[in-house]
Parts: sequence; C-alpha cells; structure tokens
Amino acid sequence: MTSTDLTDLNDLPAELPQSSKTLTAQCLCKSIHFTVTVPASSLPLPVHLCHCPTCRYTHGTLCIFHASLPLGIQPEFVSPSSLASATGYIHSHGALSERLFCSTCGCHFGDRDLAPNKDTGNPDWRVATSIFDTHAEDTFQIRSHCFTNSALAGGLYEWLPDMDGRPIHIWNPDPEDKRWPPPPSEKDRPRQEFDARGGERLRAECHCGGVSFTIPRPTVPEVTGDAFISQFVSPIEEDKWMATLDACRDCRLVDGTHVVAWTFVPLALLEPPVKPDLRIGTAKVFASSDGVLRSFCGVCGATVFYDCKERRPSVESHVIDVAVGLLRAPEGILAERWLTWRTGRVGWYESGEKFDPVFVRSLAKGIDEWGKQKYGKSLDFDIIG
Repeated sequence: MTSTDLTDLNDLPAELPQSSKTLTAQCLCKSIHFTVTVPASSLPLPVHLCHCPTCRYTHGTLCIFHASLPLGIQPEFVSPSSLASATGYIHSHGALSERLFCSTCGCHFGDRDLAPNKDTGNPDWRVATSIFDTHAEDTFQIRSHCFTNSALAGGLYEWLPDMDGRPIHIWNPDPEDKRWPPPPSEKDRPRQEFDARGGERLRAECHCGGVSFTIPRPTVPEVTGDAFISQFVSPIEEDKWMATLDACRDCRLVDGTHVVAWTFVPLALLEPPVKPDLRIGTAKVFASSDGVLRSFCGVCGATVFYDCKERRPSVESHVIDVAVGLLRAPEGILAERWLTWRTGRVGWYESGEKFDPVFVRSLAKGIDEWGKQKYGKSLDFDIIG
C-alpha cells in the first residue's frame, strides 16, 4: 500500500453508508400508493400467512400475506396518496393494531400497532406484500403459516406446505401463553342455520357484522330448474356449490392477498335480499372494470362480492361470487359440507405466475395433490365468466 493509499483511507467516512432498496406498493384504484425503503441486509423480508378468524373475516380471504417492516421503518406515501385515503378498523376484542384498507376499492394494505414502539416512538408496521410491484424471492419470502389451529379442519396451509420444496414453517402459540387468543373451542364453532321451511342455510358475515346474509343448498327448485344457475352446482355432489381459487391481478390488488377463494350463488336466493347494486348493510361498491362490480364492507374492509356481466343473463338467473373467507360453516373454513373445490387448476394462473411464480406453482401443485386424496382425482371444471 502506498502513501497515497493511506491518505485516501483517512478521507473515508467513519461508517460507510448501508445500501438499501426501495419497494413500491399500490392498490388497484391507486388511491393507496406508498414506498418502503429497507436495508439490503434485511432482504428478503419474511412473509407470514395468518389464518386466524380476525384476519379471514376482515379480508374475506382464507388467510393474509404480511411482512413486518424492520424497526423504525414506516410506509412513505406518494402524493396525492396519504392515510386520508384509507379507512382504519380497530375491533373491540382486545385489538393491538389498526387494520388499514383503501376507502375506495377496499384493498387492505397493512396494520400498524396502536402502541408506539418504546425504542422508536412510532408504531411498528406490517404491510400486505401482495400489492408490491415485485414479490421475487430475493425481496419477499413466504416462510410461515401462523394460527393454523384457528382455521378449523384445514385451510390454505394444507395446499401450500412448501415453496418449490422449501418447507413453510407452521406456528401456533402455546395454549398457556396469555398474550394470544386461544384457538376456537367447540362452543365457538358457527352453528348450522335453517330457513322457515327447515332448509339448511350457510351464513356469510364480515368481522364487524355490518354485512351478513345466508345462502341455501343448490337443491332448491330455483336452482335445479334453471339451466344457467345449475351450471354452478358441483359436478360431483348435487347438494354443493362450486368453489375455486383466483390468482388474478385485480383480485390481488383489491384484497391485498395473493389469492382469493370464491363460490358462486344466485343473487335472488340470498337472505336477506340483496339488490343488483350489491349494497347490503355497510357494504361499499367499486366498479373495477367495464361490467364488473366488487363489494366490500366499508367498516372492516372485508371483500364480499364480485359481479360480472357474463353471470347475469337475466334478473332471475343472476349469479354472483361470494368470498369464501366470510363463510361460517360449522365444519371449518373450507366449508366442505357446502363446497366442492376445483383442484385441477388455480384460476388466472398466468396472472399469478407473473407476480409470484414460486407461490402459484407451489399452490397449484399442493391443491391438486389434496384434491386427488379428497376426491380420488384431479378435479377440474370450467366456470362461466
């Protein structure tokens, strides 16, 4: 080393600046738009999929996809977006954080703690990683399923045990750890409901209860006698509806999750009645594209309905999508006494592959294997629209 080299060393700062990466997130309507700048050494950010009832009923999905931001880092909103564009939801059952979703399209984009961190003076954040512009394995990495014991008889964690062979850890709190709510007991399970004629009804309800209705079995004459509606009945179990997973971009950006689960039922058979504008209780409506309406709870943010023109050939035969994450089936969140799952494919696979190929590939493999065990074959069927 020369004397010149030594002189140069003296001119260096005491600490070299740490390299960082800026990540960008945006909901479908673009009212929520923010960045987070994190140290490169913190990447990839670990992503956890939470299956607890609060997360399911506030999102209308089978689970949520969140990552904790490193200590002291918060979202930086890109003007004109700001927290004024969001609605916050704090439930009354011992909530530790505020859940935030877009007031226009309903997209959940993160939670922030109610109490500030004692070291930084600011609340810690967990962000919905599904709305970032990239979900590459070197940026976000799905590593854990949590609160699976709350899911009751299975859930998406069964379909996603690994990411291309990398195992996903399952975490549940110690039952003696009072910091966490206990898993639902038998008395906490939803009860089977019936209509005035004694027919079974399945409750769908968001977390705050502002949107609540029931659906019937597809064995009623209004279904069996309608050529259009009957196409949405299970091809192998006549007393069940079809259900499917959807990985499309638009659903991802209005739910804040990688994938949403839908079932398909006639609008005219919901109780209480729901009009074609989809406004029931505290629901808000967003037109996401030509001929498409989406409905979500304006209080807790849960996705409720999806409606497209292909599924409304007439007033009597109008079929809508209902978010499976809202269903209160006594047997568990997959509502297997009511639904037959399409396991031979994930809907809008190509769209999901563009965003997170490892995830959608692993999910498609996992649900197909589950279906072969459950139904004895890879079960596939087409869905109108």
